[in-house]
Amino acid sequence: MTNMLAFMGLPQGTEWILIALVALLIFGRRLPEIARGLGKSITEFKKGIKESENEIGRAMDESDKEADKQLADEKKQNNG
Repeated sequence: MTNMLAFMGLPQGTEWILIALVALLIFGRRLPEIARGLGKSITEFKKGIKESENEIGRAMDESDKEADKQLADEKKQNNG
């Protein structure tokens, strides 16, 4: 069984063309709508990742400021 799978392998050039033609026949007019929806999904996903990264950065900045403030307060108490 594994020999048969190894023999089949991944599709090559002409097989990809055949797959594309079959997809075009099956999906036809809906194919541009599907591609547009996929593009919008990718855009929204990237936007969500960027917002998460920004939120994490803001939280880290706030925690750094709070830590610096605490250190300054401790120095004042030790010196004063």
